[in-house]
Amino acid sequence: MAEKLAPEKRHSYCHGGQKVFEWDQTLEEVNMYIALPPNVPTKLFHCKIQSKHVEVGIKGNPPYLNHDLTCPVKTDSSFWTLEDDIMHITLQKRDKGLTWSSPIVGQGELDPYSVDLEQKRLMLQRFQEENPGFDFSQAQFSGNCPDPRTFMGGIRTD
Repeated sequence: MAEKLAPEKRHSYCHGGQKVFEWDQTLEEVNMYIALPPNVPTKLFHCKIQSKHVEVGIKGNPPYLNHDLTCPVKTDSSFWTLEDDIMHITLQKRDKGLTWSSPIVGQGELDPYSVDLEQKRLMLQRFQEENPGFDFSQAQFSGNCPDPRTFMGGIRTD
């Protein structure tokens, strides 16, 4: 049932008509997906994840991305992998349940309506996590959605 509340699609950030990255989020993490250029050995790619900054590039060249993150992450549980010509960066949220409008400050931020949809989806994920025997995939909110981090005593950190 929890997979029904997973992100349905990735958000895209394009600049100059070219896709820079795609991303999605769950209660606990933000995932970035970057298409790798062809014919570059995988061992030349690098990614440096800091608490509030990410750097991605090819060794010996200026970084492709070198930006501050929207929110702080847990560096000890954030990581990156290369899969099928895609760099997948998993950023572990320091504040579980916080709705991010974009992974990168000032880059492809979601409009307020899309942020509200993300917050509603994260709230339903929280309900599902706390009540595993129930199916919240068809649940809806009328009016404003409460903050998943603070609603009814906040997120449990068992």
